Amino acid sequence: MGGKDRSDGVGMFAAEKWLDSVLNVERQIERVLILKMALDNGLLNVLMVYASQSGKTRGGKSFWNKLFHLVSCIPQNEMGVVAGGMNGHVGGNNVDYDGTVVTGLKLRM
Repeated sequence: MGGKDRSDGVGMFAAEKWLDSVLNVERQIERVLILKMALDNGLLNVLMVYASQSGKTRGGKSFWNKLFHLVSCIPQNEMGVVAGGMNGHVGGNNVDYDGTVVTGLKLRM
């Protein structure tokens, strides 16, 4: 699944044995899919992420804020995993960016 210009996208595979456990698959933003599964010990949300790459505009940096928002919306009683291409970088350098560079996310478990 990509953007309107088909330049960015994200996808995921699931083993056939897990298909009956899948409750929902939804694209939240252009480069994030959320797979929700019912497991024996509760609900699992897998956020498959494709981070911005070099050469993208400054506006792409809002991606990280949107991702943090999606993670914060996972209910307290559900598990979450963030996976995918997280080594993105927007632009040629990080000058004039006062946000935090993300190297990993810690979720409630």
